[in-house]
Amino acid sequence: MNTQLDDVPEPERAGTATDWITTPIEPRILRGALDVERTAHGLLPHRLPARARKQFPDPFLAMMEAQPSGVRLAFRTRATALELDVLPTKRLYQGAPAPLDGVYELLVDGRPSGRASVTGGNVRVIDLTTGSMETRPGPPGTVRFTGLSADAKDVEIWLPHNETTELVALRTDAPVEAVPDSGRRVWLHHGSSLSHGSNADRPTATWPALAALRGGVELINLGFGGNALLDPFTARAMRDTPADLISVKIGINLVNTDLMRLRAFAPAVHGFLDTLREGHPTAPLLVVSPVFCPIHEDTPGPAAMEFDGQKPRFRATGDPSDRTRLTLNIIRDELSRITGLRAADDPNLHYLDGRSLYGEPDFAELPLPDELHPDPAGHRRIGERFAELAFGDAGPFAAGSR
Repeated sequence: MNTQLDDVPEPERAGTATDWITTPIEPRILRGALDVERTAHGLLPHRLPARARKQFPDPFLAMMEAQPSGVRLAFRTRATALELDVLPTKRLYQGAPAPLDGVYELLVDGRPSGRASVTGGNVRVIDLTTGSMETRPGPPGTVRFTGLSADAKDVEIWLPHNETTELVALRTDAPVEAVPDSGRRVWLHHGSSLSHGSNADRPTATWPALAALRGGVELINLGFGGNALLDPFTARAMRDTPADLISVKIGINLVNTDLMRLRAFAPAVHGFLDTLREGHPTAPLLVVSPVFCPIHEDTPGPAAMEFDGQKPRFRATGDPSDRTRLTLNIIRDELSRITGLRAADDPNLHYLDGRSLYGEPDFAELPLPDELHPDPAGHRRIGERFAELAFGDAGPFAAGSR
C-alpha cells in the first residue's frame, strides 16, 4: 500500500483522474471527541464540551483540549483511495527547533495500513518567558492513502495527537457509511501530558491508545498536557459522557504547577470522584497515581522548562523541606488512603500505583529524555502494562466488567 502526501493551497483539489465522492465530515463518522466546532475552514474536534470551554481562562488548556489525541474518523467503505484535507496548527516554543509534522495513521479492519503527515499549516509560537502566544497562518494540506483493497472494510484515520487539526474535506473513490455500533465497551480516561501522548511518535502509540487497542475497547482520551488539575469542569464533562470504564491518572501536573497544598488536595480528589459517581454510579473506576519521575519524587514544584542544546529539559524548583507542598510520594500516599477509604462503600473503585506501570527499574532502562515524559519505548511499556493490569483477567477492566 502506498501512502502519499500532497500539499494544496486550497481545500478543493481538481483535475484528478479519480471520480472522487465528497462525504461531509460529521460527528457520525468521528470518534473520541466530546464536541465539534464549525470554523471558517471546516470542523474542529474538541475533547471538552462547549460548556467546559467557557469555564477555563487558560489558553494553554484551550490548545491542549483541541489537540485530537485519540480522535479518529471511522467509516465503512469499498474505497481504494481516500483524501483528507486538513488545516493543522502546530506548536512551536520560542527558541526551540521547529516541531516535527504530526502523523495521520490509517487503520483498515483494525490493522495499521499507512501513515502520512501534512507540512505547512498554522504555527502557534509560544514564548515561555512571557506566556504569550502568536499564531502565524499557513495553508491547508491533503493526506492521501491509495492502494487499498476494493473489499468492504472498516477504516479509521487517527488524527495527530499533538497538533490541532481542522477537518476540511473527505474524499473517496467509493461511498462512505458510518460504522455500526461494535458493541465494544467505551473507556473514558483522564490524565496529564503522559496520557495526552507527549513524546509518542504517532497517535496509536500513545500509551492509552496502545492499551485500548490491546483491551479491545473504544477510547475517549481526555489526557491534557499540563492540565490534569482536578478541574470541576473536567469532572462534569466525564460525568456526562457515556462510558463503561473510567480511569483518572492524578498527580504530576499538581506537582509541577505547584497548584495546591496538601490541605486542598484530598477534598479536591473526593469532589472529583463524587462528580464522576453522579453520572457513573457503578462503572469500574480506576484511580492511577503518578509513574516514577525522579525530579518530583520528593521535591515539589513548580517545574521549570529549559532548553539544553535546543532540547527541552525539566527540573523541579520547589523546597523539599516544606511538607505542606505536594510531591509524587505524598500524592501516592494520599490517593492510596482516599481510595481505600471510599472503597468500603464503593466496591467498583480501584487504585493502581503508577510505579507498577513505570518504576525506578524502568527509568534505569528507559530514562525520561526530558526528565518528565517517556520516549516511544516508554509509552509502549506503560501501555502494555496497563493493558495487562487493567484489562487482564484479574484487572478491574476485565472482560465482562461494566
